[in-house]
Amino acid sequence: MANITFSSPIMHRDKTVYAVAGNTKTILVLAEEQQIPIPFECRDGDCGSCLIEVTYLEDKPKMGMALTEKEKARLKELQKLSPEELEDAEVNDMPPRFRLACQYIARHEDVKISFPGTPGGSF
Repeated sequence: MANITFSSPIMHRDKTVYAVAGNTKTILVLAEEQQIPIPFECRDGDCGSCLIEVTYLEDKPKMGMALTEKEKARLKELQKLSPEELEDAEVNDMPPRFRLACQYIARHEDVKISFPGTPGGSF
């Protein structure tokens, strides 16, 4: 089980939702089901418009969630993934801070998902 807290300047207040353990829905799908307005264009990791920042809320080792090849390429292009973060993700299974909502699947841990509210908006 995971509690996912969504936060954005375009929301009146943060919203926390419960994600069932083992659920393979992406954060974007989960947000849509809860009427949380994460911006997106392609849903496939090509455009980068659904950029999110993931903050882990528990003091325990983070669970690695593999980056897709599209996500790696897009995050590098957006300058949101340094070579050090990429190596840490691939070698040490340490997830990077920035992800794409259409690619990221929450694991069994509480996280805060922040997004700017506009495609390509800044953090």
